[in-house]
Amino acid sequence: MQHLLVLKDLRPEGLAVSLEVRRSTFDTRRTRTVGSGQEQLAAGIRPFPFPPPSVYSDSISKIQVSAVRESVRQVKQQAEEKKRNFVETVELQIGLKNYDPQRDKRFSGAIRLPNIPRPKMSVCILGDAFHVDQAKDIGMEFQSVDDLKKLNKNKKAIKKLAKKYDAFIASEALIKQIPRLLGPGLHKAGKFPTPVTHSDNIGEKADEIRGTIKFQLKKVLCLGVAVGHVNMSEDELLANIMMAVNFLVSLLKKHWQNVKTLFIKSSMNKPVRLY
Repeated sequence: MQHLLVLKDLRPEGLAVSLEVRRSTFDTRRTRTVGSGQEQLAAGIRPFPFPPPSVYSDSISKIQVSAVRESVRQVKQQAEEKKRNFVETVELQIGLKNYDPQRDKRFSGAIRLPNIPRPKMSVCILGDAFHVDQAKDIGMEFQSVDDLKKLNKNKKAIKKLAKKYDAFIASEALIKQIPRLLGPGLHKAGKFPTPVTHSDNIGEKADEIRGTIKFQLKKVLCLGVAVGHVNMSEDELLANIMMAVNFLVSLLKKHWQNVKTLFIKSSMNKPVRLY
């Protein structure tokens, strides 16, 4: 017999979250509060597949949509007052606190934003004959197996190739051959290719890479990611920034308690503070 247990979490912000736990058999001895993950599994309760409620409530209270919109307006106004010969990127700059990169676990996470922040990001496909033909049809940069063999594992030539493009994708059948053809050059540059199959649309795959940002803590407590460009609308920038900030907070050990400052800025102008 199936039993349904519904827990409601009513927050001061007016946000109600219903958590449903289904069990095949219900044992009244299991209704006690269980804390650790091991205790939960022992009691037959699976952890919920989303971040803890504090992430949502803190996100609402710590950063207001109206304030972010005003900051976006300022950044766009700065760019409009002094136009450049290129499209300025809008960057989210993060300062962290209460974090020790030496002792605390370093986080890393990637998320695809709703609007592509880097439309001019150059993506090259290392392709077999099928993908080379596809690349030619859509005007995408490519390197065939023969082109890679001509590099003859020359370190300077491989380094030049890695520097020429921002990212790479590669035919699934070719992935295993890349270390043999190119050595560790692309891996060292942090540009090892993303695999694609013959059923994938390589144009869409390239756009997915252009729309994905990555947060990775290294040795310093400062991070910076591109969240858009000045030609985007206020709504597009706002959506990207809110998603990026909330995703970052979900990666942090103590969530908003680890956030010291948040700024947005365009390439050639002063930063505007969000938090």
